[in-house]
Amino acid sequence: DLYRKVFVFRKDPSDAYVLLRAQAERPLRNFTVCLRSYTDLTRPYSLFSYATKAQDNEILLFKPKPGEYRLYVGGKFVAFRTPEGRWDWEHVCASWESATGLTEFWFNGKPWPRKGLQKGYAVGAEAAILLGQEQDAYGGGFDPYNSFTGELADVHLWGAGLSPEKMRAAYQGLRLPPALLAWKNLSYETRGDVVVKNRLRE
Repeated sequence: DLYRKVFVFRKDPSDAYVLLRAQAERPLRNFTVCLRSYTDLTRPYSLFSYATKAQDNEILLFKPKPGEYRLYVGGKFVAFRTPEGRWDWEHVCASWESATGLTEFWFNGKPWPRKGLQKGYAVGAEAAILLGQEQDAYGGGFDPYNSFTGELADVHLWGAGLSPEKMRAAYQGLRLPPALLAWKNLSYETRGDVVVKNRLRE
């Protein structure tokens, strides 16, 4: 249970990452990924990387530059522009549904205009799921200049889309439905220079 805890990635650039174990062993036709990050990086960095042997960017939450997030599904991406410059925790949730190909992106509890991506696609099962690195091969192939440095918390992955109420609840840290990856019941291994510490501030 990582309640009120954070992963601190201390070095820049870094080869460190956190390996997560999800409850999912079947393909995903819907998903929602949420997390909170705190960093002063301005270069590109990866937050959440879900790779299969067939596709390294099966699900990827990536920040190529200040003021932009990218959500990849099956190797293709949509971009969302966000306000920048507050040096504060940023909470993001991204969801996707295969039937319509619609993606939702929520930034600090507010929805952005929806975009279309990979209609009819299925996200492969048996994935390597990493925080802090972008996989260019299954479980590896890291570029240190896409690594994350800073603090990460409140990581969740659901095999479903969340309602607007639940998206806001994720931002507020309230009770959430059972998840494939849940921050309060997380199966993980740290690799390299990552430490688990108490959260300093809200």
